[in-house]
Parts: sequence; structure tokens; C-alpha cells
Amino acid sequence: MKNYTLSLLLAFTVLSCSHKQETQETVSKGFELSQTMLKSIKTAKAENQYVENTYSFYGKIAADKNSYIDVFPLVGGNVMSVNVELGDYVKKGQVLATIRSTELAEVQKDVSDARTDLVIAQNNLRVANEMFEGKLNTEKDVREAKSQLQKAMDQMQRSKAVSTVYNVRKGNIYQVVAPISGYIVQKNINKDMQLRSDRSDNIFDVANTSKVWAIVNINESDISKVSLGMRAQVSTLIDPEKIYYGKIDKIFKIIDPETNSMQARVVLDNTSGELIPESKATIKVSSTENTVAVAIPKNALIFDDNRYFVVLLKSYNQAKIQEVKILKQSGEKAFISEGLSENDVVITENQLLIYRSLNE
Repeated sequence: MKNYTLSLLLAFTVLSCSHKQETQETVSKGFELSQTMLKSIKTAKAENQYVENTYSFYGKIAADKNSYIDVFPLVGGNVMSVNVELGDYVKKGQVLATIRSTELAEVQKDVSDARTDLVIAQNNLRVANEMFEGKLNTEKDVREAKSQLQKAMDQMQRSKAVSTVYNVRKGNIYQVVAPISGYIVQKNINKDMQLRSDRSDNIFDVANTSKVWAIVNINESDISKVSLGMRAQVSTLIDPEKIYYGKIDKIFKIIDPETNSMQARVVLDNTSGELIPESKATIKVSSTENTVAVAIPKNALIFDDNRYFVVLLKSYNQAKIQEVKILKQSGEKAFISEGLSENDVVITENQLLIYRSLNE
């Protein structure tokens, strides 16, 4: 009887081992990724990084106010021509508009009078020197002639300076020129317009946009989260996939009573001209803690049954589900406290399909 019972136990053990082996082989095959699946996935390697804090804000792109110039007409008159349109790129010194003005006649008269007075003073000094040599006048007379010449030279210099400021060419024509190279961002002038001499409004705004500002609107409740030097990633509605990098270099310590928000500034390089002033922007700012943790792309995470998982790529075509503990999610990264080690490879695209297959 004992031998019979022992035989049954041995037989059951063999069958159990055989069944277990078959189950393991089936599970093993379930972890194996096909060539088609391998081509459809993307992976990322887990890395030890300092933990980041990332916050997202809305704002806009603005022209650099340090390279933004209002152009005013220095004289009144009739607008003969306007050579540029809104949005045009202009170079420094380029003629923007031409104005016919009777005010220029006075400027030209001053230059002409100063030139005449200078010639007279030069002749008077020459005569005074000759008479002094002939003992016909005194040294005081020569000094007086020199003084009058100096006054005439000063007046001539002032008149020329005024003429240069008014950009006088000839006749009564005044040319408005671009003070810097940049884009015409405002235009308040048209052909045949009559400009008053006491006009206080500008006729053009020229902005050099080789550098622009990203203005960050910070809600009152988030002000404590933002500080100078924080790294910034800026994207616009024009091209959301394009990221521009900078840092917060100024915080305006004033709260707008209408929006209950404070503004901060990020200076961005814009030599490509892709960033357009007044376009809407999303600005993500981040700071780094002194804590180091394993970091992976946030899109590698799978949330299921109130737990987080990732799909590990263990070898060329072997995948494994791994539960992880989240320390913090910040921006596009997830920092892991348990479940992953540095250099582990996680699947970041189509991992949900693999996860479901492995759970079947």
C-alpha cells in the first residue's frame, strides 16, 4: 500500500512539474516582442538626476523694450510719401517717409546766416591782424575779432547740428529715417496726411527683434514658487512643438489689480525671427533640489488599479511589467523612489498595448 501511495505521489509530482514547465514556457513566450512590435516602440534609459520642480504659466512674446523706439516727426507738414508698411523689416538710416515742411526754411535760413556771419568774422580777424601789424589798432581789437570769430564758429556748429537732426536735404523736404534696424511694429502715418507741428503722437515704432521677451503671468498664489535664475522653456501657439530656452532674469514686483498676477521676464534669442511679438506663449519654469532620484519620461508610466507601472525592456525582445513608486512628477519627467535602477530601459510608446498583452 505504501509503495502504491509513493508511486502516486511521484506521478503527481512529475505531472505538476511538467505542467509548471509548460506554463513557464507560455508566459515566457508572452513576454517576447515580435519584430513588428519592436519597430513600433520607443524606449528611454532611466538616469539618476537631481529632482526638479516645474511649474507651467501662460504669457506672451513681447519686443525687447530696450530695442524698441518710437519715431516722431520733428516738423509738421504734408506727407509726400510713406515707404514702408506694418511688419516690414528696415535698416538703420532707411527712409521711412518724406514730408514737405515750410518749417525747414527757417532751419536752412539759420544755417545760411551762420555761414555768412562766419565769413564776416574771418575777414574781420584778418583785417584786425593786418592793422595790428601796421600799428593801426591795438591788441585788444585783435582779441575782440578772435572772440567774434569763435562765436560765429559756435553758431555755425549749432546750426549744422540742428540741420542734421532735422535731416535737411534740400528745399523744404524732410525725411523720416529708421533710427535702428528692425521691424515696423506700429504705423500711424499715410500719404497726403497733414501733420501738425505740435503733434505729440509717434508716427512709427521700430523694434529690433533679434532678442525678444517672454512675459510670464504669475498668479498671486504662485508667486512664492518663482525666483530669479529659474530655467525656462517657452513654446508658442504658432509652433507648440518648438521649444525655446532661457531663464528668468527679472521679476516685476507689482501685482496687476485687474488680473491679480505678477509678471516675470525671460530673454530669448530670436535671430531666426520665428518668435513674433504679441503671440501667446506657454512658459515652463523649473528649479533643482539637492535630492537625486531615478528619472524617466513621464509618458512611460501606466496607472492601473491605483498603482503605477512601467514596461521594462529586459533584453532585445523581452519585456517585463514593473511596479514603481513615484517620488514626484515634474514637467515631462517622473522621479522614481522604488522599482527602478539607473540604466533600466523603459518603453515610452505603445507600452500600454504590451502591458495589456502581458496581463492577459
